[in-house]
Amino acid sequence: MRPSCCHTFILIAALAQIPGVALAAGGIFGFVDDDGVEHLSNIPDDRRYRLVLADRFEPARAALRTPRGVLALPYNQRPFHDSVQRASLDTGIDAALLHAVITVESGYNQAAVSPKGAAGLMQLMPGTARRYGNANPLDPSENIRAGANYLRDLLAMFDNNLELALAAYNAGENAVIRHGRRLPPYAETQRYVPLVVAHYRRLGGR
Repeated sequence: MRPSCCHTFILIAALAQIPGVALAAGGIFGFVDDDGVEHLSNIPDDRRYRLVLADRFEPARAALRTPRGVLALPYNQRPFHDSVQRASLDTGIDAALLHAVITVESGYNQAAVSPKGAAGLMQLMPGTARRYGNANPLDPSENIRAGANYLRDLLAMFDNNLELALAAYNAGENAVIRHGRRLPPYAETQRYVPLVVAHYRRLGGR
């Protein structure tokens, strides 16, 4: 993918919203050539390329390679564990799985809001938050409870298939159903699912 145009930030925003656009580990890179043309690519094969849009999953990937800070802690010592444990007991969702989702979705930033409007520790879209009674998505306990309930329902919907439930959490349940109850062919979803599973296993999940 080597698009170029004169409206860099408009194109970057568009790329970030398209599920099928793959971002390399470093994200999207860009530079302006001698003719004033702006180039964007996920393959920085020219020394002039500079990072212009980071891959949001890179911190979670880096934590698998070299855990640091809160992500180096056992899950039961991480922030918000009391709320995670309550949600786990209420829904039957493994606390380690909830921590894995939080790790990848927000990195424990309770004030995180994505460009698409997903908010809070578990990055719930506004409609999903309302569906599960999460009036304040930035409230950690409310957000975790709603996210856990959503995951419980997704696991039930997809016969306890963890990968499909996580794909639905990322891309929406209709996307998984529309693609034959298989992992949708979206680059972000295909990176997201194995990353959450990897963190879940690292935290002792099975």
